[in-house]
Amino acid sequence: MQALIEKLDNLSLEEGLKYITENYNNVVFSSSFGQEDQVITDAIFRNDLNIRVFTLDTGRLFQETYELMDSTKTKYKKEFETYFPNTARVEALVKEKGFNSFYFSVENRKECCFIRKIEPLKRALAGAEIWITGLRSEQSENRADMKIVEWDEGNKVIKYNPLIHWTYEQVLDYLKANRVPDNPLHRKGFISIGCLPCTRAIQEGENPRAGRWSWEASQKECGLHS
Repeated sequence: MQALIEKLDNLSLEEGLKYITENYNNVVFSSSFGQEDQVITDAIFRNDLNIRVFTLDTGRLFQETYELMDSTKTKYKKEFETYFPNTARVEALVKEKGFNSFYFSVENRKECCFIRKIEPLKRALAGAEIWITGLRSEQSENRADMKIVEWDEGNKVIKYNPLIHWTYEQVLDYLKANRVPDNPLHRKGFISIGCLPCTRAIQEGENPRAGRWSWEASQKECGLHS
């Protein structure tokens, strides 16, 4: 693993993605259509790389996110897979606890995240050898020590974080230089965008993840990258 870390640390985004596809099988990329993910999507689609792109539709996303999904398909003329929560589990949760149980405790919120995100992710990652993410170290304290390559024990997969050392300014510069579509909510203070009821705009000086589950005193993670 250390040799792979050292190799990828010295490659550009495009070089790293190409190296991964040339040396590993069943490489996948999970996109939530945030700005970091749009950078990686552009690099994958523009270079026609053999990487399966997928997203998780929780059923509670912003309309702007759905519109960005369509505009991304239109721009690149490429397909991505969409994974949805198990219908029976969502129905059971709503019947037992209502539509907004996540507001009442961290445990309730994590239960909703598990049903709407974690379980679909496990289905999407089944059989994958490399999982590419858009994580950056400056996004939050608990991501600060993440490396460019890690072993994800929960999903039994190598996780590749090609933007882990990028700054937010580098992300914005890439999007502008390559005319990559992004979510208009970003220009309204929504830096990290998840489900609509669980996301707010951040104030100046706040951590980028402060707008996620803002009523909680937690690590601001849904469990996808814990």
